[in-house]
Amino acid sequence: MQQKVAVFRKENFNAAHRLNNDHWTPEKNQAVFGKCNLPHYHGHNYELIVQVNGYPDPETGFVLDLKVLSDIVKAKVLDRFDHKNLNLDTEEFKNLNPTAENIAIVIYNLLRPEVAAEKELFITLYETPRNFVKYPI
Repeated sequence: MQQKVAVFRKENFNAAHRLNNDHWTPEKNQAVFGKCNLPHYHGHNYELIVQVNGYPDPETGFVLDLKVLSDIVKAKVLDRFDHKNLNLDTEEFKNLNPTAENIAIVIYNLLRPEVAAEKELFITLYETPRNFVKYPI
């Protein structure tokens, strides 16, 4: 009987953002988002963990070649978001508040087509060492 295994790739990227709802008053944005609503943005050193669950290939022993996963993450996530202002420099967040939750969902949606459908994909995104999100749950 074949056993399912999880493989992980950890990456880091740096990005600036501002949490803001254009439909709210400045006072409400400040009350809800606090320091994250600074008009001149702020940055994070994000830690991204990409998890792929599946059965090892009988010929290679890989669930997914981690070098291939590294290349996919670089092309789809790091090249797109690293050292960028998420609000200003990316299409994904032009009309989407770049919360950690939304960033994780966007990353998942960027990576999902690149990982075989029979494999499970999970994204864990650390915004700070103590604040992180996981998608999907």
